[in-house]
Amino acid sequence: MSGGGTETPVGCEAAPGGGSKKRDSLGTAGSAHLIIKDLGEIHSRLLDHRPVIQGETRYFVKEFEEKRGLREMRVLENLKNMILETNEHTLPKCRDTMRDNLSQVLQRLQAANDSVCRLQQREQERKKIHSDHLVASEKQHTLQWDDFMKQQPNKRAEVDEEHRKAMGRLKAQYAEMEKDLAKFSTF
Repeated sequence: MSGGGTETPVGCEAAPGGGSKKRDSLGTAGSAHLIIKDLGEIHSRLLDHRPVIQGETRYFVKEFEEKRGLREMRVLENLKNMILETNEHTLPKCRDTMRDNLSQVLQRLQAANDSVCRLQQREQERKKIHSDHLVASEKQHTLQWDDFMKQQPNKRAEVDEEHRKAMGRLKAQYAEMEKDLAKFSTF
């Protein structure tokens, strides 16, 4: 059973060819030592799985690290290829497209800016003309009002004179009517 020494049968019988000497149940001290050694070996093979588990663990870790390393290498290689593709093809294409389109966009912006400036200038001119017209109109209205106010005393005097004349005519007419009425009332 063990790989270290000779095996001695357990029990009372003597070993074959060893004589008729009777042994005790444990055997000799040397054989007890061998039995303990065999039991330790049996125990370690059947119950102590640490070396096997440690070996399997080392193998798993080694495989995992290798696979992980390979996976990471593939990921890094893919990233490197993507970066190279971007640097060599995509960025120059984008740069060229931007240059072409930016010049068009700048031209359009400049045209739009010029149009806006013209519109602002027209609006300012229109506002200035409107403002000048309002100022001129206000001055004209002020002059008309001043003339109107200057003419008021003369017109009032004319109206007052006309009123006095009309009152005089009415007084004369009523006086005449009273005389005529007085003539008829004496009858």
